Amino acid sequence: MYIRVCDLKTLSLKKSFFFLGPRSTGKSTLLKKLFGTDRYINLLKSDIFLRLSERPAAIREIIKEIVEHNPKDDGPVIIDEIQKLPILLDEVHELIESQKINFILTGSSARKLRRSGVNLLGGRAWQVDLFPLVYPEIPQFNLEKFLLYGGLPQVCASQFPEEELDAYINTYLKEEIKEEALVQNFVNFSRFLKISALSNAKQINYSNISQETGVPVTTVRAYFEILSDTFVAFILEPWNESKKRKAVSSAKFYFFDIGVANYLNGRKVINRNSDDFGEAFEHWVAMELRAYLSYKRIKEPLTYWRTTSKEEVDFIIGNRVAIEVKATTKVIEKHLKSLKRLSQEGIIQSLFLVSFDEIERKTSDGIRTIYWKNFINDLWCGKIIA
Repeated sequence: MYIRVCDLKTLSLKKSFFFLGPRSTGKSTLLKKLFGTDRYINLLKSDIFLRLSERPAAIREIIKEIVEHNPKDDGPVIIDEIQKLPILLDEVHELIESQKINFILTGSSARKLRRSGVNLLGGRAWQVDLFPLVYPEIPQFNLEKFLLYGGLPQVCASQFPEEELDAYINTYLKEEIKEEALVQNFVNFSRFLKISALSNAKQINYSNISQETGVPVTTVRAYFEILSDTFVAFILEPWNESKKRKAVSSAKFYFFDIGVANYLNGRKVINRNSDDFGEAFEHWVAMELRAYLSYKRIKEPLTYWRTTSKEEVDFIIGNRVAIEVKATTKVIEKHLKSLKRLSQEGIIQSLFLVSFDEIERKTSDGIRTIYWKNFINDLWCGKIIA
């Protein structure tokens, strides 16, 4: 059992929230560990699903029974897989208002919730996301293993990670999207899924992907939205605050997990000195930054900077921190070029170059070169941004 850093206990005392994230990241496991099952309503159980689908108001009876059987337990009521019955949110809304009950509502598809036209609680519930495992959650963290297989809990714990990834993609990823009827032509979508993996950690070129998949650009855009809405991928928007250099407007695309991206790409090994290794290393840092900002409730956007003259900085947090990621073991002047250009804008407060070089220094431009393990430890200790 992994010890997760997402502080659900504290959040549950403050307000109701949607607890969202990709399939098999451990949402249900974590909730049962923290809160038990006495106040747990699982919509994957056919008897409960049928009862509530026929009469949504029956949720009141179920909750009343829960409260009567556990009068001393004032914890949240958990409804697992709320996207299966979004109509329940009307009842949840009223119970929050009238009885001051706190709810945790889990799901893996924001798309189905939004498109069902139901009441999304009008600001009465926060959103809390769960991600694959992150650095402080994995004892004896092995970076090279992680860069190949990723951070899904059942993959990390398995002696057969490739089998687990195969099962995840074919059982969870493809089947969930298919069952939710999110795409009309699943053959086209499966082809897109393979091609999109080649765009991982790169700028999205909808026209190129359209040509390679044989589907219209509008459909390609819709497919990317599906990946985002089901938490299978995330989009990094460009940072556009620069005044001295013209920035590009294209977003970058990342799968939610490195292992999933590698499997879709057919990667069985990642050689230390390859471009694949550098891409996976950048992807991992993206995952750590994204999870840290979310878990610590830091409301700063995560973006990237690329100019029309091809200078690029991998990550920018708000206007506060810029991070360039290099897989090199020896930082030299050319690795600092883009960060130096960005520092000339006079906007970003802190600039870091994260690498495998254990000799750390600070340049006259204020750029700090830092060994990857020290950077990640500082990040999770709140020393990079808090």
